[in-house]
Amino acid sequence: MACEHNPNIDCNCTYACGKHAKCCECVAYHRRMGEFPACFFSAAAEKAYDRSFAALVRDRKG
Repeated sequence: MACEHNPNIDCNCTYACGKHAKCCECVAYHRRMGEFPACFFSAAAEKAYDRSFAALVRDRKG
């Protein structure tokens, strides 16, 4: 199954990469890295580029 760009997705990631609105590629990449994609984070937390579980917990508690 191909992972295609979805123009209906408003990707909140501010990092410059080729995976914007290609959710399956993005999730697979971050999973391999032991991270979470930007869409799991608030806008403020996303800008820190810390995609760790600890950052996600801090963001959700905040």
